[in-house]
Amino acid sequence: MRITNIRINGIENPRGFLFEQLICSWNVRETESKKQTNVVIEVSTQKDFQEILYKKEGADLDQSGEKLELKLQPRTSYFYRITVTGDKGDQAVSEVCTFETGKRNEDWRADWISPSKEDTFHPVMIRNFSISRKIRRARLYATGVGLFEAYLNGEKLGEEYLAPYMNNYEKNIQVMTFPLDDALKVDQENTLEILLGKGWYMGTFGLDMQKENYGNRMAAIAELHLEYEDGTSECICTDESWEYYGSDIEDSGIYFGEILNRTLWDGKENPKRPVEVLKALEESIGTKNLCKAHLMDRMSLPVLVKEQLLVQEIVQTPAGETVLDMGQNFAGYLEFHADFPKGTKIVLDFGEILQEGNFYNKNYREAKSQFVYVSNGTPERVRAHFTFFGFRYVRVSGWPGECRKEDFIGKVLYSDLRRTGYVTTGNEKINRLYKNTVWGLKSNFIDMPTDCPQRSERLGWTGDAQVFAPTASYHMDTRAFFHKFVKDLRDEQQYLDGGVPNYLPNIGHKEDVGSVWGDIATFLPHTLYTTYGNLEEVEYCYPLMKDWVDYIDQRDAQRGQKKYLFNFGFHFGDWLALDGPTPTSFKGSTDDDYIASVYYYRSAQIVRQMAERLEKQEDAAHYKELEEKISQAVKEEFFTPTGRLAVDTQAAYVIALKFGLYIDREKLIEQFRLRLKKDCNQIKCGFVGAPLLCTVLAEAGLYETAYDFLLKEGFPSWLYSVNLGATTIWERWNSVLPDGTISDTGMNSLNHYAYGSVMEFVYAYAAGIRPLKPGFKRAVIAPHPDIRLGKLECLYDSVNGLYVSNWSIESDGTLNVHVEIPFGCEAEVELPDYPDGKQILSAGAYDFAYRPDHDLRRPYHKGTTLNRIAQDKKALEVLGKYAPAIAGIAASGDPEMGANTLEQILSMGYLPFDPNELKKAITEITELEVAVNEVIQ
Repeated sequence: MRITNIRINGIENPRGFLFEQLICSWNVRETESKKQTNVVIEVSTQKDFQEILYKKEGADLDQSGEKLELKLQPRTSYFYRITVTGDKGDQAVSEVCTFETGKRNEDWRADWISPSKEDTFHPVMIRNFSISRKIRRARLYATGVGLFEAYLNGEKLGEEYLAPYMNNYEKNIQVMTFPLDDALKVDQENTLEILLGKGWYMGTFGLDMQKENYGNRMAAIAELHLEYEDGTSECICTDESWEYYGSDIEDSGIYFGEILNRTLWDGKENPKRPVEVLKALEESIGTKNLCKAHLMDRMSLPVLVKEQLLVQEIVQTPAGETVLDMGQNFAGYLEFHADFPKGTKIVLDFGEILQEGNFYNKNYREAKSQFVYVSNGTPERVRAHFTFFGFRYVRVSGWPGECRKEDFIGKVLYSDLRRTGYVTTGNEKINRLYKNTVWGLKSNFIDMPTDCPQRSERLGWTGDAQVFAPTASYHMDTRAFFHKFVKDLRDEQQYLDGGVPNYLPNIGHKEDVGSVWGDIATFLPHTLYTTYGNLEEVEYCYPLMKDWVDYIDQRDAQRGQKKYLFNFGFHFGDWLALDGPTPTSFKGSTDDDYIASVYYYRSAQIVRQMAERLEKQEDAAHYKELEEKISQAVKEEFFTPTGRLAVDTQAAYVIALKFGLYIDREKLIEQFRLRLKKDCNQIKCGFVGAPLLCTVLAEAGLYETAYDFLLKEGFPSWLYSVNLGATTIWERWNSVLPDGTISDTGMNSLNHYAYGSVMEFVYAYAAGIRPLKPGFKRAVIAPHPDIRLGKLECLYDSVNGLYVSNWSIESDGTLNVHVEIPFGCEAEVELPDYPDGKQILSAGAYDFAYRPDHDLRRPYHKGTTLNRIAQDKKALEVLGKYAPAIAGIAASGDPEMGANTLEQILSMGYLPFDPNELKKAITEITELEVAVNEVIQ
């Protein structure tokens, strides 16, 4: 027996975090036991546990999240361990884990310090000090605005970048905790430095491209707490004793990049000067957000260099440029070795795509996205400090001599999220699509879930995060990451009287509020509860959820008599759908008021469900009544009396089916099927419909159709971008045209994750791993194999442990399935045509090998479309033998005729075919066996 994945609040050994609550979680592996018979959690302030500060024991302690009732002290290290006893008598004790508090509510002795207002350069704040006694414990508590890096004796402290991250500066600024126990020199002088950059705080940022949104002074605050072995202590604080001088960073910005000029001060004086203590200054835009009351222990996960990428190719372009191809679109920076003559100026420009073989980044809009380095002749490793880039290609200018691949390395930045999901199939294009969705997450989960990492935007668009959250939470453990985002949403919501903005940060607190985007207030907490099963998190999110629904309800009431419809204000609707008035329209044809009202219904329903779980009975009754009234209003406004949906678009059917808002489900599914046929089985929906499309088709039992959409390769489709070499998910279905030309520069990112939400279908229905109880304590494993994948391997390391669902279709028609269920859990395993039907299985590994009644090697039937027949040479030959005209139609690729099934063609007597001969073709086609190696690419 082994205890793994031990976390506090979803974080491994958290240091300096804001512990509003303590939720301990763990998993058990490598045991024959099925479940626990006892668990003991012990907490101590001593690593050897000689004195137990807190103990919790019982058979029912929840491995997915057990609340610890512990009064925490500031600046204190705690050690904890977990002992689990299994039902087979085996027992394990975990490794000793830690969590450590920051300053909590302790008063600050330090003050904010800043350079003189006239000195607008990027400063280094410096303090020299000596230590004469042996140190028992040393901690630096520090932060800076906009961004900061701390150095001790010339070495950077920690491995984090872009700290203290994106803050709501009008309410809070996060403080980082640095352990210095073994880093300080005794009986020698030590030098503590804080390097400052502009960041989101005062650099140009936001859709309005304004600078100094929160202040115009770079500043720092820090306390170095020293505890000596003799029992004494000391605090070195930022105060008037600190000095500053100018750094070599000439300029920096999230959008513009960075200039690192090692000759910046040549011929100029750069003396150390005394700092200004900001408490002594009059309040101004530069200091009003820097009161000590805004300081808080951190919530952001560390942003780290999580991966490194080598240059794949050096391209000499037709325009005479030298361009590095990293082989992968990602977010981060490029590090290189510099050994150049003094005055050498290296310029790196970043882009996502080449155009006619040349460097290109016009789709970055106003973002200069450039790194400039000027050498002073000293060899060094060079990197940006206070910016990041989204890129695959790097244009190198000014490099002396020949560029070599080994001179550069790509540093991939994203928040320190643990990978939990892995999918591999027998179809390499689907594998590439899957990787693209993961890279989309990595690129845009840099502290806040952003829309894109490259252009002059990089904002936390709430609609994108809302639709992608379920897939993201299969890919990665998002508990702590989204917990911080919930706080950001709640902080902003309080400025808007319950409204939730379309993006964060919402500079100026504009009431830009609309459906789907604002509905993240309920949908994200629902995803977190479904995925992780933590009621304490629901309680934390509840004010955000409740106030959002109340915001809509109150504005509905302001019109006089309530209509129980969200048919007011601006809504993005089915954004970037393809069924708009023109091919280039931003918005699709689905009625905005319909979409908004259906989401309003679902949000009210979620709040009612959460109120019930939290035993808030009065609230539950209120929102149940509201939910029912919205349902009735939507049905009266948008459905006919016979149950037909009057909004005849793909997105309309998708959300009605997904959220269970209909009069007659079967009639709605039939309408949906007809709509798809009218659309030639082409994707027409956008941000509202497409992320849910395949999942909703599967939930309606239309698995083959879901696979049809997943595997479609022409425009528009998920594989269209793969076939054009995409390594991330695009913002638009046609971000790049078939000739490789980028389709638009005004709003066109090649690294957006929203459409990557299709992977929820792969996890939940292709592999078949879905929760039956929150947190996957009880799950369903119901895979739906398709010969076009050939095989699929899926691991999902849930908060309750590892689930596995692997299947492969063998050449003799045998279906092999391997299933694993984690310790303490059980699953309803339902395999296609399995003789014993559904099984309830407890923890363990299980293997199945059988021949399904329906031979999976025979995928064709009378309901197969001509489009699919056309993709199989053998099937097309059979059709040609009996009905050559129909085979010709299939081969022509005509989208309208190709959307017809073989059965539907039979009813088209006006076409040139013999019905009896076509029936023979259908019979023969349905008996065709597709070899697995024919579909594995």
